Amino acid sequence: MDLAGLVPYAEVVGALAAVLTSISFLPQVWKTVKTRHADDFSWGWLAAFGAGVAMWAFYGLILGAPSIILNNILVWLCVAVMAWIKFTARR
Repeated sequence: MDLAGLVPYAEVVGALAAVLTSISFLPQVWKTVKTRHADDFSWGWLAAFGAGVAMWAFYGLILGAPSIILNNILVWLCVAVMAWIKFTARR
């Protein structure tokens, strides 16, 4: 099977995948913002997931892939909001 013909569609597939995975995360972020409750998320998970998402965005910068860059920046911002809620709720 020759996949070389699909290369022009790679950015479209990547953008669609990024949008779908980002959208799947939004209900959890919305619930966290609405309830102001983030105890279910460990600091370790928030740190590891946030670092991983930041690295994906950097990877997108290296490749020059806007879908990877933009979606991972948006997800990182969502993780930052969740971390902020977790931090401020403890005070």
